[in-house]
Amino acid sequence: MALETLSPDWEFDRLDDGSQKIHAEVQLKNYGKFLEEYTSQLKRIEDALDDSVGDVWDFSLDPIALKLLPYEQSSLLELIKTENKVLNKVITVYAALCCEIKKLKYEAETRFYNGLLFYGEGATDSSMVEGDCQIQMGRFVSFLQELSCFVTRCYEVVVNVVHQLAVLYTSNKNAPKIIETSGVHFQAMYEHLGELLTVLITLDEIIDNHATLKDHWTMYKRLLKSVHHNPSKFGIQEDKLKPFEKLLLKLECQLLDGMIFQACIEQQFDSLNGGVSVSKNNTFAEEFAHTLRTAFANVETKLGEPSEIDQRDKYVGICGLFVLHFQIFRTIDKKFYKSLLDVCKKVPAITLTANIIWFADNFLIQKIPAAAKLLDKKSIHTVKLQRENFLQQKAQSLTKDMQSYYVFVSSWMTKMESILSKEQRVDKFAEDLSNRCNVFIQGFLYAYSLSTIIKTTMNLYMSMQKPMTKTSVKALCRLVELLKAIEHMFYRRSMVVADSVTHIAQHLQYQALHTISVAKKRVISDKKYSEQRLDVLSALVLAENTLHGPSTKQRRLIVSLALSVGTQMKTFKDEELLPLQLVLKKLDLISELIERIRAQCDCCFLYWHRAVFPIYLDDVYENAVDSARLHYMFSALRDCVPAMMHARHLESYEALLECYDKEIMEVLNEHLLDKLCKEIEKDLRLSVHTHLKLDDRNPFRVGMKDLAHFFFLNPIRFFNRFIDIKAYVTHYLDKTFYNLTTVALHDWATYSEMRNLATQRYGLSMTEAHLPSQTLEQGLDVLEIMRNIHVFVSRYLYNLNNQIFIERTSNNKHLNTINIRHIANSIRTHGTGIMNTTYPFERADKFNRGIRKLGITPDGQSYLDQFRQLISQIGNAMGYVRMIRSGGLHCCSSAIRFVPDLEDIVNFEELVKEEGLSEETQKAARQLDSVLSDLTRNFAEGTEYFKMLVDVFAPEFRSPKNMHLRNFYIIVPPLTLNFVEHSISCKEKLNKKNKSGAAFTDDGFAMGVAYILKLLDQYQEFDSLHWFQSVREKYVKEIRAVAKQQNVQSTNQDEKLLQTMNLTHKRLEVCLQEFELLYFSLSSARIFFRADKTAAEENQEKKEKEEESVKATNGELPNSTPADPVVK
Repeated sequence: MALETLSPDWEFDRLDDGSQKIHAEVQLKNYGKFLEEYTSQLKRIEDALDDSVGDVWDFSLDPIALKLLPYEQSSLLELIKTENKVLNKVITVYAALCCEIKKLKYEAETRFYNGLLFYGEGATDSSMVEGDCQIQMGRFVSFLQELSCFVTRCYEVVVNVVHQLAVLYTSNKNAPKIIETSGVHFQAMYEHLGELLTVLITLDEIIDNHATLKDHWTMYKRLLKSVHHNPSKFGIQEDKLKPFEKLLLKLECQLLDGMIFQACIEQQFDSLNGGVSVSKNNTFAEEFAHTLRTAFANVETKLGEPSEIDQRDKYVGICGLFVLHFQIFRTIDKKFYKSLLDVCKKVPAITLTANIIWFADNFLIQKIPAAAKLLDKKSIHTVKLQRENFLQQKAQSLTKDMQSYYVFVSSWMTKMESILSKEQRVDKFAEDLSNRCNVFIQGFLYAYSLSTIIKTTMNLYMSMQKPMTKTSVKALCRLVELLKAIEHMFYRRSMVVADSVTHIAQHLQYQALHTISVAKKRVISDKKYSEQRLDVLSALVLAENTLHGPSTKQRRLIVSLALSVGTQMKTFKDEELLPLQLVLKKLDLISELIERIRAQCDCCFLYWHRAVFPIYLDDVYENAVDSARLHYMFSALRDCVPAMMHARHLESYEALLECYDKEIMEVLNEHLLDKLCKEIEKDLRLSVHTHLKLDDRNPFRVGMKDLAHFFFLNPIRFFNRFIDIKAYVTHYLDKTFYNLTTVALHDWATYSEMRNLATQRYGLSMTEAHLPSQTLEQGLDVLEIMRNIHVFVSRYLYNLNNQIFIERTSNNKHLNTINIRHIANSIRTHGTGIMNTTYPFERADKFNRGIRKLGITPDGQSYLDQFRQLISQIGNAMGYVRMIRSGGLHCCSSAIRFVPDLEDIVNFEELVKEEGLSEETQKAARQLDSVLSDLTRNFAEGTEYFKMLVDVFAPEFRSPKNMHLRNFYIIVPPLTLNFVEHSISCKEKLNKKNKSGAAFTDDGFAMGVAYILKLLDQYQEFDSLHWFQSVREKYVKEIRAVAKQQNVQSTNQDEKLLQTMNLTHKRLEVCLQEFELLYFSLSSARIFFRADKTAAEENQEKKEKEEESVKATNGELPNSTPADPVVK
């Protein structure tokens, strides 16, 4: 309308031309299209996730969690609205105070308890240096100041609550009555006040038990004294030091002297200016005492029972309230005091938080010493004795309790799965909701009982400094697992639980509303209206209105306060009131179900008992079948993390988390992972070496431990990592096998077998080492020989026929040999590529230069000896080249023996492409083709190494500058003589004791002579000497002459002369034999270098081959007639 007055020109918009409707339809269509696309996108995501999407939630993986706690958006003033203004004010004030107490309690439980508890943690004595204590306390002072403000606030709230109650329940006849309170008992107010007093008691207990905090405080004060004497040294102004010291003194008095609770109850509750009178208010004193007795009666019956929910916590509050009552009114109910103490027989200790345990008897005796004097010492001693007996009995019954709870919880989980899996029937909807509600509450009750047993037992052992047996530790750890199993059960079924909780809450609200409605009608029907009756009616209306809405904490609190007023004057019958109270209790539980479950299953206290973790891990290792329970224990250990984030004594809480993480991981590695790795490795080794019969492995005699269960576990979440046991062990085995294979390559087959066994037996996905494999008789490595070829040819002797090299001399008792098999092993290790780098030009060039380097050796060898040795070394190199070729062929033939036909090898890549297989398969096929091609080429190609060596060096040897070698063939005969003498000498030394210089073969000489003669093209010249023919004729002639003389001397019977002739005959035969062997070796060696052709003939042949190849490339047939030239 304002728009119209400002700009009347816009009035034409009132005309409906339909454009707005069209625009709206277009937008709606676009939105529909978007929704369709988004739905299909979500469907694709769901299909991609496949089985991982379902009703079951994984505790460790979920990125999303459901928060079921309803949030109240209306203020208390908006919620508490009736026509009865006075009642509104009373309920509003009390509700606001209760809400304030809840906030203070939450702040204490999260911030202050944890800040105090974790002070000093995260630093071991060894890592602490001088001054660290003071630095930590320096950081912590601000926290203590915050705590001081918090405690002061708590004091104010306690005074306010007492005042508000005292004003309502006044005994002053002159004071105006706010509302009629004769039958009104605000039980909720006292419960909340008790909770706040419990917070103060807890703070006292934490500080009292914190020796580190007190020690550091003392050191910090000493530091301040030092600073006070010399402020300038520390860069502090002296005028600021005094106020700071005053502040510290205030903090010490208020917080560290154990007087937090005492100071609270010793406050001045009576207003000084004639305001509220508390201590003289008899009506309030009676109401206070009555409410305490009522509350205690409700708590006592449930304490220690299976249906116990939070009665222990309430009992602490009742004790606090009792002391407060005594402090204000200075009266004591001895019977009630004794009743409070008698509870200690049933409940010897109560855990306030984490590892802080509280003894009610000590508290009551200390805070009310006057009443304690009335008790006999025997009864006080009995309580303490009862505590020790409780611990002994608990230690004995723990295993039995654990077994019972194991059955209970397993049965409950089955029932939970069953009831949540069923579809809800419309005709039995209420019954189904009731069943679900009971099952949920039963789960919570089990969680509460388990939590109580674990905390009380562990903390009592610690408090009384008594050692736990291993059996007790194992049983307690099992109970921790059951506790976390309950939490996980609720979490796994979050979707269904969330849905059910809402329905159950609505159903319970309906039941409560129905009961209240009946009572309200009864009140309305009674026409005797009075102020009290109107208060009752207003309270019932308020309860009704508040129940019409979400079941938030505030609404339930208002209902509780309203019914405190609404239940007076016998509004409800007894058979109505008890069910109503039960329904409201259930509503409380169900509305906060998940939060309460989480609180009861919170195992933060385990941080203080982490010494049990190694024993637990040892037990898990021994009982591998139950290895899945590790998830529960790590979930329990993870509960400490949120609490640690409130630590304030370190630079950052991250340091504390890191320290804890490191400690837990070290224990896990030592007591489980490393043991598991070693055991698996040992098992694999023994399985592979069963033929050695190392020890008895009969499972019937030595037992059997199936460790494979550990490898079926899902990764365990801890901090920001996942602990994958399978991956850890796999990595360990891979690393170990790789390192050990590197040290001893010939063990590759053993470790390969162990890898396969690890896969078969344990399902481990092992990684291939990809190391070069060797055998036990690997021999000298080819590459090593090539690097030191000059040393090799001088130290080894060659045997032409057997293709074997033998070491010339050795300091050991044996001589090394190298044969074709060794070379083949080396080639298999390094690949066939090394075959083509066997004899490079540089090595040959070294030999070329070496020929000219003739000199005299220190042992006085002749030039001819040196020349012979040089030729032998050249020949050894030729022999080595020959062996490389043979070894290569041997290796290739072993590798290619699985190929059926070398002449017809199919192309796998083409076949794979035809079948349309994946790119990875095509790549693999291409690789296979490449490998087969390489092997075939290396196997089939007749690489003529000797021809290559001749072609390279022949031009150099035949050049004019080496004219002195043109008569080399002339020196061959004397060289052969020198060689034969040397050979005979070496062989004779074989039979002598001193075998220095002994040898039985040296065919390198023959190879060397054949090679040089070929290089110089002097085969024909040497053959023209007929050297070996003349040698044979000479020796045959001499042998016949000696034989003839022997015949003559045998008739003369001259023994000495006959003996000499026999030796001469034998000598001549040996020489002839050696020459024959040399001749045969030389003839064999000449075949390698094609001695049948001269250089000229070879050149001619080479020229003809080149011409033929040129013609072939030009498209001409060999021997065809040339075509007629075409004239253009």
